[in-house]
Amino acid sequence: MQSDKILRKYKHVFDALEKYDRTGVLPFQRKRLDITLSARTISKLKEISRKTGKPVSHIIEQKFS
Repeated sequence: MQSDKILRKYKHVFDALEKYDRTGVLPFQRKRLDITLSARTISKLKEISRKTGKPVSHIIEQKFS
């Protein structure tokens, strides 16, 4: 009974751990990625970052989440 309640409440955690067992990667791990962007795009990202106080990486992540 109690274990079923815990499994339902923390299903997302158990799913993440199950995925980690299969792949060796946790869904909330961060990885560095080198990409090429136009100067215009970089300027826009920096402007948004300055206005919001968020790092550029967080702005990009929010667009794809």
